Amino acid sequence: MAISLPPLQRLLENPRYAGIYHLPLSGQAALKAAAAAAGFAVFEVGLGDADRIDEVLAKLGHDLDLPRWYGQNYDALKDCLSDFSWHEAPGYVVIVSRAETLAAENPAAFRTLNEVIAAVIDEWRSRDVPMWVFYDLRADGLASLPTLA
Repeated sequence: MAISLPPLQRLLENPRYAGIYHLPLSGQAALKAAAAAAGFAVFEVGLGDADRIDEVLAKLGHDLDLPRWYGQNYDALKDCLSDFSWHEAPGYVVIVSRAETLAAENPAAFRTLNEVIAAVIDEWRSRDVPMWVFYDLRADGLASLPTLA
């Protein structure tokens, strides 16, 4: 099924719909193209087989190129993701791959991580800036974008 870029781009540009979603591998190219067309910053984070939150927070810091002062904890992650002054853009897309190990081995940490991310997305939404986070896994509470279903 071909995905029409203009509707996907319009969806990404609307902060009201921004959130945390499942992204099948088949939808990544269309998502990246739509985000690029919108001028968004796109980050890709690979969690590998990380099953501890300290490993995940370190990988997030590295792959998101967070500032030096990033303290590799939930509060510092929230502070950095709520700012992005080092990478200003009209919107943000973060694609997270290989989170299944953390989700399976440490579901409480995975849940807390997503609570932090959801708070950041709400903060950006209050500034009328869309921030999207996509996981390549299917987990409880993660919906797929209708345009990618």
